[in-house]
Amino acid sequence: MSRWHMLVLFFLAGTTAFSQNADSVFIKSISDEILTNGKAYENLRQLTKQIGGRLAGSPGMVKAEEWGLKKMQESGADKAWMQECMVPHWVRGGKDEAKASWNEPAKASSNKNSVKLVRSLDIIALGNSIGTGEKGITGEVLLINSFDELEKKKEEVKGKIVFYNYRFNDTYINTFLSYRDAGQYRGQGPSRAAKYGAKAVLVRSMTHAADNNPHTGATRYDSAYAKIPAAAIGLKDADQLSAQLQNNQVNVTLKTNGHFLPDTIGHNIIGELTGSAFPEEIITVGGHLDSWDNCEGAHDDGAGVVQTIEIMRAFKSLGYKPRRTIRFVLFANEENGGRGGAKYADEAKAKNEKHLFALESDAGGFTPRGLGLSGTEEQYQKFLTWRELIAPYGASEFNKGGGGSDIGPLSKAFNTATGSLNPDTQRYFDIHHARSDVFENVNKRELLLGAVNMAALIYLVDKYGL
Repeated sequence: MSRWHMLVLFFLAGTTAFSQNADSVFIKSISDEILTNGKAYENLRQLTKQIGGRLAGSPGMVKAEEWGLKKMQESGADKAWMQECMVPHWVRGGKDEAKASWNEPAKASSNKNSVKLVRSLDIIALGNSIGTGEKGITGEVLLINSFDELEKKKEEVKGKIVFYNYRFNDTYINTFLSYRDAGQYRGQGPSRAAKYGAKAVLVRSMTHAADNNPHTGATRYDSAYAKIPAAAIGLKDADQLSAQLQNNQVNVTLKTNGHFLPDTIGHNIIGELTGSAFPEEIITVGGHLDSWDNCEGAHDDGAGVVQTIEIMRAFKSLGYKPRRTIRFVLFANEENGGRGGAKYADEAKAKNEKHLFALESDAGGFTPRGLGLSGTEEQYQKFLTWRELIAPYGASEFNKGGGGSDIGPLSKAFNTATGSLNPDTQRYFDIHHARSDVFENVNKRELLLGAVNMAALIYLVDKYGL
């Protein structure tokens, strides 16, 4: 190797080291700003305690949109606006109720007659499901532990209330795998039971939790079959119901009131920092503003919302001027329609925008463990070079595969690289879609650390491209 080539290599190595040191220093300044002066926790308190549940089409949705726009403006957006989209308007329509009854032999030896036992079940209607009607529905319960068992017992289904008692898989360390596995029973279960004549469905809640809180979430009816009422049941009640069905005929009276109103107007809330060098190249970061109606939506996805706003606030506070345009998006209607993400992608495509990268936070506000990226192999390898810069702040696992339902349409429209913040998963499904998803179950420092890791990745993509 010539002396000239050696000098070039030494120069490049020195330049790289200098650049990495500068990046390390700036990322530390991001962390210090967020951990010391962060507003995400207070913003989350406002969103959850002053607004609360904010399902698409509800008054809470409207209040949350107004709040989100104001927060974008207060946090220093160069410009902020509402992007209109039509959203579904499903309402629960009242309290969901269920009672189970079965006969047991009388304890007194002189009384040979059986005793009818009745107990209430803790249930909640599945999102997008139809109601039972004012009188409710009563039927014999048929225990089904899997779709394979449903096929074997299909001749027994007609006129029954099918109870899917499919358990969360305890062997998965990443609980999102358990959720993906069990989610088919909530999503497909009602229509698959209706195919064989079931009159209603109960679904074991999708959680490892030790409590009895039922967990809602959207179901999807297959137009080929009748729509039947569907509800989730708390785990303790699911276990007792399953135990009784081993030896007794159990009847359940179920009453739910869910129904759709006409679609209504909702909005994505967008704040923007305009790029100084490549303003036509857009980086998107966001979470979804809507939540289910039975909770405050603190982790799902209040955490992602306030982390998104916090990144903007921190950049502005530090005087950071991005090279590329960064959009901070609070998406509408993720929970029961996905209309917000679709609208964002459709408008971007219509305007022929150039989208470089999109990052989503929709896995709760727990301790950050990693970041994921979906893109080309070259993009993934570049992503890996940033691990040592971000790992000190918690996200040490850099995984292939990242994104989310709100940025998925953007990826499909532009083949955009997508990423996700991956917090610790162990407690997320304890509260997911349940009444326990409240502000008090969010840890301030964990929430802020999530914003730190997201901001670091956005900074690096903005500086170096992807």
